[in-house]
Amino acid sequence: MDAKALPNDITLLKQMVAELLVSLKNKDQRIGKLQHRIEQLLRQRYGHTSERLEDIDPSLLLPFIQDYLKEQPEQNKEDAPEGAPQEETAKEKITYTRNKPKRKKLPEDLPRDRIEYDLDDSEKVCACCGSQMERIGAEKSEQLDYIPASLRVIEHVRFKYACKHCEQKVVTADKDRQPIEKGLPAAGLLAHVVISKYVDHLPLYRLEGIFSRHDIDIKRSTMCGWARSCADLLEPLYNLMGKEVLESKVINTDDTPVRVQDKSLDKKTRTGRLWIYCGDKNHPYNVYDYTPNRSREGPELFLRDYQQGYLQADAYAGYDFIFDDSVRKVIELLCWAHARRKFYDARMSSPQLSHTAIAWIRLLYNVEKEIKDLSAEQKKVVRQEKSVVILNDFKNWLDEIPFEQALPQSPIRQAINYAINGWDALCRYTQDGDLNIDNNVAERLMRPIAIGRKNWLFFGSDRGGRTAAILSSIAQSAKRHGLNVFTYLKDIIARISDHPANQLYQLLPDKWSPN
Repeated sequence: MDAKALPNDITLLKQMVAELLVSLKNKDQRIGKLQHRIEQLLRQRYGHTSERLEDIDPSLLLPFIQDYLKEQPEQNKEDAPEGAPQEETAKEKITYTRNKPKRKKLPEDLPRDRIEYDLDDSEKVCACCGSQMERIGAEKSEQLDYIPASLRVIEHVRFKYACKHCEQKVVTADKDRQPIEKGLPAAGLLAHVVISKYVDHLPLYRLEGIFSRHDIDIKRSTMCGWARSCADLLEPLYNLMGKEVLESKVINTDDTPVRVQDKSLDKKTRTGRLWIYCGDKNHPYNVYDYTPNRSREGPELFLRDYQQGYLQADAYAGYDFIFDDSVRKVIELLCWAHARRKFYDARMSSPQLSHTAIAWIRLLYNVEKEIKDLSAEQKKVVRQEKSVVILNDFKNWLDEIPFEQALPQSPIRQAINYAINGWDALCRYTQDGDLNIDNNVAERLMRPIAIGRKNWLFFGSDRGGRTAAILSSIAQSAKRHGLNVFTYLKDIIARISDHPANQLYQLLPDKWSPN
């Protein structure tokens, strides 16, 4: 606006300035929100996922939290020499020497080919006295070689018998039931296809190319049908795992989006959801569930028989149905890793407040590191003694943050509100040693899905999502128990058709033994 066009009335000018200040404030808030979104996208695309405190300048922390940190007892602290500068002591604290890695011994059960190297007869004569030398020992070294995977054909020969006298009756020997009746693949090939896609994250078109190098033509659509048949075959075992998980004292859950092909839409794909439900140490199974969307019907259907215990998740409102149910006694647990992440995301717009909050949370994790090897009863005692004090001081600090330092809709205010609104559920882990400070056990089981969708990109249908949930549950539960996933999967695929239904528990990964 041209200065000549401004009014001479002072009252009007003050009103215009006030409106301009409000407009600038709103614009600054909008710019801050957009910058926050850009930072989140850049971190998601290019940055690391951890919220490390080591990179934070201590000068960014509020003075009181610096004094609070100094009061905390340091673990494994060595006495510094008298007169040594404080900076050198701090530097010595964070330096370490990496041990030179040692090569592990190769497994004894691997087949070995022995190659012997001997001297010529002329070299076995002593150059000093001319006597014949005798062998006194040998030097042995091992080298690991690789033989490409091989395919073999299993011929099922069923002998037939007939009566030569009446020539009326022919009897044929019965054949063992197969995973896919009248199908080409045996149990080993089915297990290989399942593991390649759902454990090693190979899209089926790549697996098709691998088979072609063996002069075997197997179309990806055929392998997709095999995976679906395996899921149908193993679904009773999957359902049994789900029932076992619902008997847990604590269930950890999380979800992640996946694209699902839908030719009726213009974009050709829509967003489905994979959920993970992790059982506790007494029910050690990792069960995935697929839903076409993120509505509450998904967890409500899976958890309908969960009557008593703890459910640890993020603050997704879709779980509220189970916490608000007066009949059931399911208690909510929130995750401090989620709370920390929100403060970490606000570090650029409000560095001092966000870094100070992260320092508080770091103190809580220091206690967890100290008690990680203790029993549940001992963990509870230490948490009540140390963690509760830190939590009370942290809560008082959050409540006292001035409105001017954390405006509504700002990233730091959203982080503060997340912590305050869920405070009881965030602090509940201190009341029982069997509970965890965060939900990382479930989040780690979302990583295989995140890696997989970068390779196979999408599910072909909702049925494909269900197939992925069943087969991923079997594979990840086997990995949880340290089993060779191929050996386990091949064995149960071969056995489950003839296995008695009332003894299905024998095929669970923690109770399974090779046939």
